[in-house]
Amino acid sequence: MTVSQKCQYALRAVYELARRFGRGPVRISDLASSQAIPAKFLELILCQLKQGGFVESRRGRRGGYMLAQSPGELAVGQIIRFIDGPVGPVRCVASGDTGDCSLYGNCAFMGMWFRAQQAVTQVYDRTTFEDLVTEHGNSSERKAPSYCI
Repeated sequence: MTVSQKCQYALRAVYELARRFGRGPVRISDLASSQAIPAKFLELILCQLKQGGFVESRRGRRGGYMLAQSPGELAVGQIIRFIDGPVGPVRCVASGDTGDCSLYGNCAFMGMWFRAQQAVTQVYDRTTFEDLVTEHGNSSERKAPSYCI
């Protein structure tokens, strides 16, 4: 299972809103530049995230977007499933769609596929945006500056 580029942009936008949580609305241009996301595409993503109840918006000169809930209450897996759909290494495990698989129900790999799905899902669902903000803050504090030219 590969996370789509659109989903990666959505995750980065939510991450940036989590970093700035409690400081008021963030303008699309600021989100786009800080996370290297094309602004026009970001508008569409934020609109979708707003419809999903993940972000809120405010109009006006001091308007912008903000998280609808605390970063500690929002798991990465929620955004991934909202944007990309079910998580799974293969279609039959992710969505239950057996397609044209003639071995479905008698597949030697099924147990492994389910374990892989559970492992990935646990990582996504146990990682909140607050965790990411904290983790990234700690890792950037530990890195020594590079003065190479």
